[in-house]
Amino acid sequence: MLSFLQPKANITASPPSDEMLLFGFLSFGSICSFFYINCVLMFTLRSKQVFCETSRFILLFNLIFADTAHLVLNLLLYVMSYFRTKVPYYACGALVLLVVFSQLISPLTLAVMSLERYVSVCHPLRHATIFTVRSTGTAIAVVWTCGFIHILIRALMLVYVFTTISVNLQMNDFCSKEGIFFAPIFNDFEKVHASTLFLSVGVAIISSTIGVALVARSASTNKESAKKALHTLLLHLIHLSLILAASLFSTIILAISRTVGRSALIRIYNVFFVFLNILPRCLSTLIYGLRDQTIRPVLVLNLCCWWRSSVFLNKSR
Repeated sequence: MLSFLQPKANITASPPSDEMLLFGFLSFGSICSFFYINCVLMFTLRSKQVFCETSRFILLFNLIFADTAHLVLNLLLYVMSYFRTKVPYYACGALVLLVVFSQLISPLTLAVMSLERYVSVCHPLRHATIFTVRSTGTAIAVVWTCGFIHILIRALMLVYVFTTISVNLQMNDFCSKEGIFFAPIFNDFEKVHASTLFLSVGVAIISSTIGVALVARSASTNKESAKKALHTLLLHLIHLSLILAASLFSTIILAISRTVGRSALIRIYNVFFVFLNILPRCLSTLIYGLRDQTIRPVLVLNLCCWWRSSVFLNKSR
């Protein structure tokens, strides 16, 4: 455990340099900007009845909500590590479990969104009966139930590990996923779970992409709609790949730490954190929100109104 955390311990062992302060400021500013946009998009998706009654918009809201929660929780962990904040094991365990829970919702939601696009293009006459508001809500409930079961299993494993070994209630290092899931049993569970999850979700997305691609090639009418759905599915696949890379964040950092020095590791760690843990959660708005012709004008209008309101409030003070 300690050897695995040593690279991260080194990262916070000395006061941050001017370069790290600048990088942290830019990262924090960009994260806050995307958080603001995500909140406006979620408000937009609840502002009109058509968004609340259309399956793809309901699924998009669920995806944005999970990504935003994961973004905030990851930012909290990053700030705690940046300021070398130490917390008790039970508090860190609860926070890390929430991070893992929010991380799991996104790929499962992407699988449902891919199936929805497949049915919309390949079986348009049955789409309205298959993906109703009720069935979409049921699918989302199943997604969250799967996430809850996964977290329950991890929590039981944590209880088992902490009852078989003696652990200080106060963590020696800052709160992190690696600091909580340090036993070998967690590594084995992570490998099985990650391979199963991303294989099943990947098969669902790739199968939907192949089906839509065949329709887009052979359809005599509505080719434009099929091509747009195909592009969306390809973006789903890219999004899933980024989430998979984020799940391998610790493994990648550990491998790099064996070949580079501490200064280089600091830069690589921060860059990888932003591009693997933060960026994939910020892309949902750009990929699915701004591309949609129905959402875009309402989203831009809400963004402008919120910005003008904030400026007016600042001036009035």
